[in-house]
Amino acid sequence: MDYYKARISEFLTTDTQLIQNQLAFYGGNDPNQMKAWTEEISMLKEVFRSFKNEPAEIILEYEIPRLSKRADVVILIRGIIFVLEFKAGQTAYLQDDVEQVVDYALDLKNFHKESHNRVIAPVLVSTKADHYVLSAEISPDKVYSPFLVNNAESLRTIMRSIILIQGTNPETEASLDSWYVSRYEPTPTIIEAARVLYTKHSVKNITRTEASGENLARTTAYILDVIQQTKERNEKAICFVTGVPGAGKTLVGLNVAIGQPDNDDLAVYLSGNGPLVKVLTASLARDKQKREGGSMANAEREVRRFVQEIYNYREQMLSKIKTPIIDGVLEIDENVSVSDELAGHGEIEHIAIFDEAQRSWNHQKLADWLARGGSYGNKRRVPDFPMSEAEFLIWSMNLRRDWAVIVCLVGGGQEIHTGEAGIAEWLRAVNESFPSWKVYVSSHLKDKEYAEGRVAELLANNRNVTDNSDLHLSVSMRSFRAETLSAWVQALLDRDTEKAQSLYRNLSDRYPIVLTRDIETAKHWLKMQARGSERYGIIASSKASRLRPMAVDVSRKADVVEWFLGDKKNLQSSYFLEDVATEFDVQGLELDWTCVVWDGDLRYLPNDWDYYTFTRNSWYVNRQKVNREYQLNAYRVLLTRARQGMVICVPKGNANVTRNGFPEDATRLPQFYNGTYEYLKSIGIKEI
Repeated sequence: MDYYKARISEFLTTDTQLIQNQLAFYGGNDPNQMKAWTEEISMLKEVFRSFKNEPAEIILEYEIPRLSKRADVVILIRGIIFVLEFKAGQTAYLQDDVEQVVDYALDLKNFHKESHNRVIAPVLVSTKADHYVLSAEISPDKVYSPFLVNNAESLRTIMRSIILIQGTNPETEASLDSWYVSRYEPTPTIIEAARVLYTKHSVKNITRTEASGENLARTTAYILDVIQQTKERNEKAICFVTGVPGAGKTLVGLNVAIGQPDNDDLAVYLSGNGPLVKVLTASLARDKQKREGGSMANAEREVRRFVQEIYNYREQMLSKIKTPIIDGVLEIDENVSVSDELAGHGEIEHIAIFDEAQRSWNHQKLADWLARGGSYGNKRRVPDFPMSEAEFLIWSMNLRRDWAVIVCLVGGGQEIHTGEAGIAEWLRAVNESFPSWKVYVSSHLKDKEYAEGRVAELLANNRNVTDNSDLHLSVSMRSFRAETLSAWVQALLDRDTEKAQSLYRNLSDRYPIVLTRDIETAKHWLKMQARGSERYGIIASSKASRLRPMAVDVSRKADVVEWFLGDKKNLQSSYFLEDVATEFDVQGLELDWTCVVWDGDLRYLPNDWDYYTFTRNSWYVNRQKVNREYQLNAYRVLLTRARQGMVICVPKGNANVTRNGFPEDATRLPQFYNGTYEYLKSIGIKEI
């Protein structure tokens, strides 16, 4: 909620102390904050004496849930929105503060329904600065670049100037009221969503529409009800959650794991997506340390109670097993306390949420991995392992002597690559090895895209099954500008030129996509598009091995934590456009703006795509079907990572020849790239 809201006429006639007391009631009475509010209110009253007869309104400490922050002041006057960030006593205009107030303005523009078509002016007020900046440009979306002011006179000048430029269009009381109660429809990144949930805010605060918020809340409520019933009955249960693409399955998982207030039951969110887990863990830990103080190590340790990579969780549970394994039966090492202690972690979880559960490993892949010690270098090998990953994870939770709940978040209609067991393996494991477990399934789990349509058959003889539509997420939360982006990328990769052209025409006004052959041009375009703290970066396929002459080196592993979370002063951050991230790094994560650099690993030919892998000094044709599908999917991931727009850079290659007439670089011949560039041009993508 907001701390204070009033008409300007009421604000001017209300005692400053009364306003300050109301602010303190909600925001605390920290002496420094109280002093800042006093200075802020005094300056605003001085400014508003010139506008006392205007049908205008002021809001102090306006809540912006997606960012988990509050704008100091929002002023509504003549259809214009002024967003102010006060820095009482500050002598300079700092970049971070400028970006902060611009972020507030962009958040209103993009996510607050009644602000979509209004003029918005972000203003940074540093009350002890020795100068001000009153000139600013306005973007096509009607958001001004930031104004920098230092006193009441410069703020009043700004307001008068913008009102004069925009013309007279007084707002009525009704429209002011409608602005205040207008729907806030955010689409947060998964990082932003996790931060909000970790501070125990409602999931409804971070959803794009009322429908999606209700859908997520309903699914979460159903899962929590299952958890409560299971706890009361001292039982074990497993839930399967499905959803349309972009519906927020991961968000539901995080909501159950970290978003519940006063929840003493240990819950953990598990994912096989290593970069996602690393970035989430670091982001939540940094946020916690900033809010509460203490050491970063302690903050990270606390976050890891709730968010872990499946690999790490599996290794902890493997440490309990007595080896060698006799006759395919797992036995517990009697030297390990199973009921209460988990090595280095505390109590065994009551609740485990497995994201992308259909990607768990089959028996063969897990057994082979453990037999050779794993590529991560396990301390010991485990030969003759008898279970699939799904069965082992259920077995692990079954170690609890009281109750346990597993929540499987299931994606449908995805290619299953070698070694991935699919959802059928979870169902088989429950039926054959854990028949006493209660099974709660989404009513859509029986659709054909799950377990090849065999779910009904697999559960036919299980009497512990309950299906419910509340376990299905039916409303997409896709990017606010890119509802049709996935369809466009699909058409592009399907080589459906006509459909891609049509979708591009409908998409490009709201979601710019441009094309270039020069990496420096691409970098400049990114920097010019981004406002505030909007994040941008360079991404490329993990097989894009011949981009190094352009200083795009996929063999140099990006530090994904710093790449996604580092600020503009951090050389390892995406902002510096030096380190490149691959599909492995960005899957499940997003940036605002991206540069996708397209190498010769995927080439457009008149009849089909051509797939290549670079080994030593040459490109080799990739003939395996499953690897071809992966290469295409890699570009699908890359082309869908930007929330607001992207530039695609296809190199020119190297057309130079030696004195003897041989190619100077036979690995970057122009023909490796020209077909792809011409195809993208034929779709209608604007060249820069």
